[in-house]
Amino acid sequence: MKPAARRTPTRDVYTDQRKAMTTFQLARRGIETASVLEAMAATPREAFVPESLQEFAYEDSPLPVEAEQTISQPYIVARMIELAELTPGDTVLEIGAGTGYAAAVMSHIARKVFAVERHEILARSARKRLAGLDYGNVEIVHGDGTKGLPGEAPFDAVVVSAGGEFPEALKSQIKIGGRIVIPLSVNGEQVLTVFRRVDETHFEISDHGLVRFVPLVAEPAGGETGAAPAAEAVTRPERSAAATVIAEHAEPAPDDEALADLVAERFAGRRIVALGESTHGTSEFYTARAAITERLVRDHGFTIVAVEADWPDAAFYDRKIRDGAQGRPAGDPFARFPRWMWRNEETFALIKALRDLNHGRPEADQAGFYGLDVYSLSTSIDAVLEYLEARAPEAAKVARERYACLAPYSTDPAAYGRMRLNDGYERCEDAVVRVLTELLEARTDGEALFDAEQNARIVTEAERYYRIMYYGGAESWNLRDSHMADTLDRLLEQRGPDAKAVVWAHNSHLGDARASELGWARDEHNLGQLIRQRHGREAALVGFFTSEGEVAAADDWGGPMRVKALRPAREGSLEGEAVQSGQDRFFLDMDRLDQPGRSVLAEPRIQRAVGVIYRPESELASHYFHADPTGQFDALAFMENTRAVAAQAGEPDSGAEETFPFGV
Repeated sequence: MKPAARRTPTRDVYTDQRKAMTTFQLARRGIETASVLEAMAATPREAFVPESLQEFAYEDSPLPVEAEQTISQPYIVARMIELAELTPGDTVLEIGAGTGYAAAVMSHIARKVFAVERHEILARSARKRLAGLDYGNVEIVHGDGTKGLPGEAPFDAVVVSAGGEFPEALKSQIKIGGRIVIPLSVNGEQVLTVFRRVDETHFEISDHGLVRFVPLVAEPAGGETGAAPAAEAVTRPERSAAATVIAEHAEPAPDDEALADLVAERFAGRRIVALGESTHGTSEFYTARAAITERLVRDHGFTIVAVEADWPDAAFYDRKIRDGAQGRPAGDPFARFPRWMWRNEETFALIKALRDLNHGRPEADQAGFYGLDVYSLSTSIDAVLEYLEARAPEAAKVARERYACLAPYSTDPAAYGRMRLNDGYERCEDAVVRVLTELLEARTDGEALFDAEQNARIVTEAERYYRIMYYGGAESWNLRDSHMADTLDRLLEQRGPDAKAVVWAHNSHLGDARASELGWARDEHNLGQLIRQRHGREAALVGFFTSEGEVAAADDWGGPMRVKALRPAREGSLEGEAVQSGQDRFFLDMDRLDQPGRSVLAEPRIQRAVGVIYRPESELASHYFHADPTGQFDALAFMENTRAVAAQAGEPDSGAEETFPFGV
């Protein structure tokens, strides 16, 4: 008997995400069973999560649902179903139905699926949801899953979607040859375990790695609220293995100068020192990176400070600190969202320090401040046109005509992507490329041409970026990070063979993507990966992390800056392990780890990434991703408690005097 027919999801915005999930999160991470991959691709996960979290439905992360429970991440669902070895004729029991997602996936393979859920509110909504999607071969039962379903036994497979002790009642409800998959409690941890029944009294047991599930609890929970049960008491070691490694190998960095000493001692001989941040709005990340930058510029010959910012805006700062800088001055630099990233007291202090360090130095030895990013479409168009109008008015006229197709979108470049629907973008793509080509052929005007050339590249790549962004996916991310890496290389070439660069960018851009789910699951590369591929051991990548405190961020893109409480790091995350180590500020050099310690830290675990938007209510889904920090970075810098960057929340009051460099 085949599984019952059900409604096939129509092609919508989630179709491509579902396909990408199946390819990158599942198949490329080792899920091999074709029936499991097909079932995951056919099941609309967005229908099984709260509406407010549907945008995260295909992230490789668990998500919160009703009754303070969670829906497991797609990879874990697929892995457990693969271990259950389902076939089309099977009858399956799931313990812990939740929203019904795993049961729905299994129903694509098995003949019949029974799923027991102790929370009445979840059982009721799962029944309604599955009925609406025509999953006719799934039955949801409200009850105590630890007792199984003896009236429907025996089962070919049992999947327990909660962690705990082995329920004795299940032993008699599984067929000979049947499989029970359960996150088994072992010494305070949950180990994904398969019990295969060999005969009436014996089971073969195999372990398949550590996992984390809500606890398996007896007795059904009634009522509308479905309050979560208290977690089982477990004995946990005082320190985890990872926290112990950190405690034994990390070097104290009690203040910014101590951290600058350590970074300079280890990495001043490299050509590129890249400094990350786990949030865009943390004061300590700015001040610590500023101290390191000043040390490298003052004592070790670094002449490039390249940051995750727009080129034309950064050029305004560059003109204030460096003799001979010829970038076009922005009329009101860093005025667009997110204003607070580079228009804050910490950045102003760095700019002042660089100006003072440059004073009296030969022009070739002065440190410049440069933007690596691709967002400045309108400002870069203006910069190219102004350069040409001053030197070649006829060429400027031609360039203006070619850029005209982008003019309607210059204030809202994201809208440009819609042109792709009717292929109207082709006329802009060809035109902006011709402007760049002709500028490159000129190459006669030193730094001023370099600046105009860079702005022309930004227009060319911004055109592609916004066109691609309309459809989302990895391509727009990859283009942006490739642009940043290419800009860094052009700066190194332009500043000469002895040039050395300090780079500031978010950890998600600087931590080698090959060691995180950006590469594993999303098929994305990033700036750090490209730096390593192009420069090898001439580059050092340093990640910066924090646990709790406050952060400057917005609720949504384009929204006002708010100072928000940063939730304490989650247990088991990289930041959580750092807290458990007992050191509140430290520097950890990966080259100084012994092999056992490196192996422990190399185990992928979640780490936090907060950009210009912070949504603490959905933090796990919105801001955590899995990574191997030993592969991402050459070193880690950690500050347990941090403050928000010192910046104005919005536009300055009319007539209010602003701090340097805007008042000079």
